[in-house]
Amino acid sequence: MIARVTLEMALGKEFDYSIPAELESVVEVGTRVKVPFANRQVLGCVTALLETSPHAELRAIIKTIGRQSHVTPKILELARWMADYYCCPPEIALKTVLPEAVRREKEGWREQLFVRALPSHEADPKLSKRQAEILAAARARKELPLQELLRQTNSTTQTLRRLEDKGLLQIAPQISERDPYARDTILPTQALCLNDAQKHAVDEIARAESPSGNGADGSKTVFLLHGVTGSGKTEVYLQAIATALRNGKGAIVLVPEISLTPQTVERFKARFSSGPLQTLVAVLHSHLSTGERHDEWHKIRQGRARIVIGARSAVFAPVDPLGLIIVDEEHEYSYKQEESPRYHARDVAVVRGRMEKAVVVLGSATPSMESFFNVQKGKYRLLEMPLRADDKKMPIVRIIDMRRAAQREKTAPMFSEELKEAIHKRLDRKEQTLLFLNRRGFATSLQCPLCGYVAQCPNCSLALTYHRHAGKLRCHICGYDAVAPVVCPEAKCRNPAIRFAGMGTEKVEATLRKLFPQARVQRMDSDTLKRKEDYRRILGDFRTGKIDILVGTQMIAKGLHFPNVTLVGIIYADLGLHMPDFRAGERTFQLLTQVSGRAGRGDVEGEVFVQAFTPFHPAIQYARRHDFTGFYDQEMEFRRQLKYPPSSRIALLLLKGRNEEKVSFSATHVKQEIEKAAGALPGLVIAGPAPAPLARAETYYRYQIMLRTRQISKLSLLLAEMMRNLKLPDDVSLSVDIDPVNLM
Repeated sequence: MIARVTLEMALGKEFDYSIPAELESVVEVGTRVKVPFANRQVLGCVTALLETSPHAELRAIIKTIGRQSHVTPKILELARWMADYYCCPPEIALKTVLPEAVRREKEGWREQLFVRALPSHEADPKLSKRQAEILAAARARKELPLQELLRQTNSTTQTLRRLEDKGLLQIAPQISERDPYARDTILPTQALCLNDAQKHAVDEIARAESPSGNGADGSKTVFLLHGVTGSGKTEVYLQAIATALRNGKGAIVLVPEISLTPQTVERFKARFSSGPLQTLVAVLHSHLSTGERHDEWHKIRQGRARIVIGARSAVFAPVDPLGLIIVDEEHEYSYKQEESPRYHARDVAVVRGRMEKAVVVLGSATPSMESFFNVQKGKYRLLEMPLRADDKKMPIVRIIDMRRAAQREKTAPMFSEELKEAIHKRLDRKEQTLLFLNRRGFATSLQCPLCGYVAQCPNCSLALTYHRHAGKLRCHICGYDAVAPVVCPEAKCRNPAIRFAGMGTEKVEATLRKLFPQARVQRMDSDTLKRKEDYRRILGDFRTGKIDILVGTQMIAKGLHFPNVTLVGIIYADLGLHMPDFRAGERTFQLLTQVSGRAGRGDVEGEVFVQAFTPFHPAIQYARRHDFTGFYDQEMEFRRQLKYPPSSRIALLLLKGRNEEKVSFSATHVKQEIEKAAGALPGLVIAGPAPAPLARAETYYRYQIMLRTRQISKLSLLLAEMMRNLKLPDDVSLSVDIDPVNLM
């Protein structure tokens, strides 16, 4: 037999190897192997088994990696689709579907010494009082880690070895699995009673999950679950997963990275920790250590964990058989990967569901324009939950016109008088407040009012942000930092009255401490979350009432359920409206609606204050009324006129290099090559080349070409062919982003 192998090297092709007789029984499609290549040995993955090869002499596979195949045939098919659709080499797609923690040659299991009490067939030999106590402790547990027994009994390894010599204990190494939630106490929960909208959603999903629920093409249904914030979407997910388990299948639940809170994981573990549907719940996300990720992945591959919760890469979890994929907050942009392959986990979930005949549920209070467009086209089925669970009311949203506040105070204030008064009331009533500003740091720029100097990043076309706690100016793109000057750095100026402009969450926190000295204030952004347990600690303190006011960036905007939060303040609501991106209005609408939804989840009605300098913008007004369909209708009109998604599809080509002239010249050449091939794609719209909105980043000059078409799959093939034959200078790189979400 012959194995076709994709190597872990960017070569863009596969290689044939003979399978030695001793490995024939273990090599299959998806097996990880070590093979000779040139004068070294490299790792790869078997992608096909053949009887013949066009090559005369084949080198043999050296060995297999792991005890079973790592890539299932279905995941391999998905990787091939990704390579074709997202214009990336197959080996890059294959590396993406396997976590780095399980791609290593040496298996990553952790071995630990365990102590096991041996059965005694006759009276125990004579023991000291101390030895008898240790033996009793070991027998009470039958088997436990050596270190744990030593701590528990305050004894030494030497003492335990004496008991082993007497045939009473056995000390031997065993694989010890790392569980990131081992210390958590999980109390089992039962399914909740559903309201009519929830019951309808659960019934429709269950009908589609049944063996007879296939569509006309044999594929399962894709549902868009549109439920307002607090409508009980998580309970629908839990009961839909229960149906999948009863059908003998597993489930994948995708959540945006920062929503992987203890709350989310805890609810799923609590529901499936006991009872007839008891199963392990595996968790995959970037906050796990390499060892934890290795062990969690193998629990899934071995079939012990049948439910997987994770961020975007969890869409590749080797659940088999797979019955259900849930994408919570499906509109979130964190589902899009920014490096090759630039896949969108939501779209990959839909494709995987079709390939594996699994039901896909996309859930959101603010669906993406693309998903709702697919509902209108009949590709997805809509399930609506327009009311909050338990008859809770939607919060009252008040728009504060900050132009008037600025006129009154002769400067733009951070807090309107209305918001300050509302915070005072919550502090008096022992209720909690969330304040949202999607910008970290203390000030957004350092300026000299005399000569006009602005502190710029030397590597990026961006002003530096001032972080007061560190006393540094920082670039949020490349990470460059410098000590903040006390006078203007310009030699001819040296003005000591240099000042900071703008505001970030650090400044909001400092101002709150002055305005409300009695309040317990906490900030939550990527500057305060240095260790992986910080996120859980802060949310735990907030849940138990140790924090009165929580200030944060978008990581506090979604997925959090705190019944005592009765006030949400959005400090600069139109911050994102003026970005050079056609999705700016959609993003603002989604963010405002999601943040507003954190208020009023308990018995007290919630209130939301939205401070804006453009208060009559449609995104702000529709968010105020919680009116998604109204926003969708007016936004689609704008998109159709300009041929922007979802009425068409786009591909973004980005050229980078350190010599701007070379990058500009190369971009013009690429456009000419596209124009030559464009005859195969009637209606293709080419915009650019032009400098990217962020014209320079990390010392690289950046030029963009945007392509718009209704035939994106054909465009992907055209671009892949063009890239194979394209000749560019060595110091200029070209990347292709299909369905981009970041146009900067």
